[in-house]
Amino acid sequence: MAAATGSTAVLRAAQTFWQLPDDDLHAMVKLTRQVDRVELKFVVPTSAHQRAFEVFKIASAAPRRQRVYYLDTPDRLLHRRGVVVRVRSTRGRPDDSVVKLRPVVPANVAPRLRQSKQLVVEVDAMPGSYVCSAALRTRLGSDDVQRAMARRSPLHALFSKQQARLLATHLPGPGHIDDLAVLGPIEASRHRFTPAGFNRVLQAEEWTFPDGSRLLELSTRATPQAAARTAARLSTILRRHGLDLTGPQRTKTRATLDFFSAAPAAGHAGRTGPRPTR
Repeated sequence: MAAATGSTAVLRAAQTFWQLPDDDLHAMVKLTRQVDRVELKFVVPTSAHQRAFEVFKIASAAPRRQRVYYLDTPDRLLHRRGVVVRVRSTRGRPDDSVVKLRPVVPANVAPRLRQSKQLVVEVDAMPGSYVCSAALRTRLGSDDVQRAMARRSPLHALFSKQQARLLATHLPGPGHIDDLAVLGPIEASRHRFTPAGFNRVLQAEEWTFPDGSRLLELSTRATPQAAARTAARLSTILRRHGLDLTGPQRTKTRATLDFFSAAPAAGHAGRTGPRPTR
């Protein structure tokens, strides 16, 4: 454990961020030895959004603007099967899509998939919880997502052959990518900054849902070997600026699915009409 995360003292300091029972903490540390990277995430309480923007000067630079969509069956079967399907349109940059499996056991990921340069196996850790995922990504053209959402091209055009094969194993019966419902859009802005006393970049993602509600997530990435040191430093930075790590945490995916399940009429809740010709 020490070899993977640092000294016992560092692990204790990291625990102020992770806030996991001892058994879960040791299980997570063991898991990090098998992945490509660790991503530390913290969802800022709604009441502290303004404070976070001010103390970190988050809005001091122009953000990267994105429009995010999730795809699932109308009854959210993919999510229940541990599959996340997301596409993003980024202003001034290529669009992208991801098919993510979580939770996964790294040793159980198919060797052919594990060897793909487009696959990342990582542990996402936030205060009180963690999950291991395998994310298969592909880069798209700069207007591919907009074309698909405007129904000028089929949804399956947003995914590589490898992604489509992976997704097909989880779709129900004769289901097809083009039959999936679209949940979105969510307007997102991404800011990158380096707080004083922290030796790596933090990313702030502010997601705005169709009803105007917002989610603010701070995150940073680390190698498995540096995860504990990074978590300890991140905890110090957050607490120094008065951000409470003990409140409820909810991933962006979970927040999105909850939003559209509760209010399916909000925004663009899905595609209707005949499937595009393939």
